[in-house]
Amino acid sequence: MAALEVWRLTRLALIAVKLTILLTVLTGLVYPLAMYGLANLFFPAQARGSLVRNGDRVVGSELIGQNFSSPRYFHGRPSAAGEKGYDATSSGGSNLGPTNRALISAVEARVKAVLAENPGVAPGRIPVDLVTASGSGLDPEISVAAAELQVARVAKARNMDPQRVRELVRKYTRGRWAGIFGEPGVNVLMLNLALDRANATPPSR
Repeated sequence: MAALEVWRLTRLALIAVKLTILLTVLTGLVYPLAMYGLANLFFPAQARGSLVRNGDRVVGSELIGQNFSSPRYFHGRPSAAGEKGYDATSSGGSNLGPTNRALISAVEARVKAVLAENPGVAPGRIPVDLVTASGSGLDPEISVAAAELQVARVAKARNMDPQRVRELVRKYTRGRWAGIFGEPGVNVLMLNLALDRANATPPSR
């Protein structure tokens, strides 16, 4: 009986080892390689990170925001990812609650900055996405209202017709998914690159 029990346990152990190896190969090698191959075949740009090029140089990704501070550019949503923000290796929000004094102070400071950069804007008209960070800290888009608020400043800084700037905003506005889900958004990086193409490229951001 003891020999039979040892044989049965050995057989079960071998089956477990074989299944472990099989599943490791299928889920650790075959499946990832198949998905990588299919993604590169059917969605090559997305599979490579939706990289954005300016000439021959990669300047960012459509999926990750950047810190623009020059008055000649549209500014993105604030970021709490990393010390300087927009750090993809430190993606995340501040995790501060709405009554947290540090968050309140940060929002108040951002409101003052928006008002200083965009004269004539009423405090109550500032879209919330211009003064609060997203959950990921990497949001590449702002709301249409946030873009519209900045049109006058950007147009003045670039000596452009505000209507021309609004046309670019509309061009780089993403609509609702399937026409009904979510809210429209404006990709800040793509819009700013379009501004550079339509206007003289400044030396810095």
